Amino acid sequence: MISNRREFLLYSTAAASLSSSFVCNSVYGAKAGSGNPALATLLASFADEMLAKSPETCTSLGLDSAARAIQKTRLDDRSLGSVTTRVADSIDRKNRLQAIERNALKGLDATYYDAVVYSLDSIIAGGKFSYGDPAVVSPYVVSQQHGSFNDLPEFLDSQHLISNKADADSYLVRLELIATAMDQETERLSRDAAQGVMLPDYLMATALGEMTDIRNTKPAESRMVTSVASRATAKNIAGDYANAAGKIVTDKIYPALDRQIAALKAIQPKTNHDAGVWKLPDGEAYYAWALKNGTTTTLTPDEVHTIGLDQSKELDVRMDALLKKQGMSVGTVGERMAALTKDPRFVFPNTDDGRAQIISYLNGRIAALRPITRKISRMGLKADVQVKRVPVDIQNGSALGYMNFASLDGKRPAIYYVNLADNANWPKWQLPSLTAHEAIPGHAWQGAYLAEKHDDLPLIASLMQFNAFVEGWALYAEQLADEYGLYVNDPFGELGYLQAIKFRANRLVVDTGLHAKRWGREQAIDWMTAASGRTKKAITSEVDRYSAGPGQACGYKIGQNEILRLREKAKTNLGGKFDIRDFNDRIVQTGGVPLAVLESVVDRYIAGA
Repeated sequence: MISNRREFLLYSTAAASLSSSFVCNSVYGAKAGSGNPALATLLASFADEMLAKSPETCTSLGLDSAARAIQKTRLDDRSLGSVTTRVADSIDRKNRLQAIERNALKGLDATYYDAVVYSLDSIIAGGKFSYGDPAVVSPYVVSQQHGSFNDLPEFLDSQHLISNKADADSYLVRLELIATAMDQETERLSRDAAQGVMLPDYLMATALGEMTDIRNTKPAESRMVTSVASRATAKNIAGDYANAAGKIVTDKIYPALDRQIAALKAIQPKTNHDAGVWKLPDGEAYYAWALKNGTTTTLTPDEVHTIGLDQSKELDVRMDALLKKQGMSVGTVGERMAALTKDPRFVFPNTDDGRAQIISYLNGRIAALRPITRKISRMGLKADVQVKRVPVDIQNGSALGYMNFASLDGKRPAIYYVNLADNANWPKWQLPSLTAHEAIPGHAWQGAYLAEKHDDLPLIASLMQFNAFVEGWALYAEQLADEYGLYVNDPFGELGYLQAIKFRANRLVVDTGLHAKRWGREQAIDWMTAASGRTKKAITSEVDRYSAGPGQACGYKIGQNEILRLREKAKTNLGGKFDIRDFNDRIVQTGGVPLAVLESVVDRYIAGA
């Protein structure tokens, strides 16, 4: 999974991520990459417009220097007006794009055009709903996993680089702007609540708990303060940044957080326990939009639900055979996997030393996976990646694992986060497959292409990111690790991989169950716990995530399914000419496109081969 900032920059089908690459071309001198100058010029103008309005995107991409250095002192606008403007801008850009004759475009130009149109259409369609934000793909402005209180301290800590005094001073300017961002969200969530759009009671309780924990932290101990103070000291930057940041937290941020807490508490008595978006105004249509956005297909909720059930049963057969070989034949597959989860042979101590052991083990798995990349690709990517635990102040609402892409300027490597709130969630045999997904050859490796190959290929191909593509590739990467020998003589690791794939099939069932079939939270937790064999605590976190972000969790398995379907198509058509390295590279070198566009890319690969 990609971190929360993915929801604007990478995971959504927002045009910001698509068009920013043309600006990068001018920054890094990459090839124009377009046989149609009018298209290249137009997309470059889109990029300029979007980056001017998204300082956080500039920082995430490593583009907040030189002419864009001023962006390092700004944050994105989170006001209601910004949502309206984003939709209006998308309509305008689509009108300008349609002035170019689509039928005259060939090759990558056609791919770029179709992907940008798809992204603009998604934003425009989401703008029909009078709540939430079409660039975030959540009906809730603030939740247990999203909001300025959660996102921005992490953004400043992990993505706002501090190399000199100007960077540290810019951090303080941005820190003060967090209060404005919170107030903008508070206004919007109160407006949405008046329409009946409120978090389910259990998500409300979690979000308020997280906010209260942050509020009860002494300013001097807050990550918002310690981040800038420690990094400035490490760089020998003169200035009392601890006191300056502490004063901002005390005088600006905590009062804004108090206002947001008060607004949520005023709403809290009106909330209910219904988990799905079906309860919201025009909720059925909202979920149809969210599911299309998450999968970039036209699959219906019923179709997705059935795919999940069928593939889960298929995986049970393979897991059952492997479990029996390990002498485990009694009970359902889920029951036997649950027993493995608690087996003391595989459990790390739930201590700081145990957490250090997990981080060390993950680094070892990355090293074991690197040789596989030479068998599946010709590109020779370095894919530097750091492993860190999810920050303690946000771990209760965060995903169990996620990744931040490396910056394009090479100054910030990919960061692979693992949630260590409870080490019981991570028996050792689950971690190799997680690492293949988040790091090598999954997210960090796919993201490395974006940063490392900008001199060879047009960056529009590198920076287009769509949920089903990104997560589909990462799940396909888990399969590649299995196919190319990671689990030779490691049957428990193989079971962990199969459980991970089945877990994604289970997501199809639960996400559609919650939002289309009106499952309750407890029904979803019980079903998924029994089906997957994972801990109830881990599954509760997952189900809560799906409640706040409808459709997103369906992109993983649907994306993997489509990549595998296209791989079989290429094998069938090419026969002996098929080379897995060429196929994988062609997929990754799109940079990320909707599944609805990906088949045309593979068809051109087949024709060219």
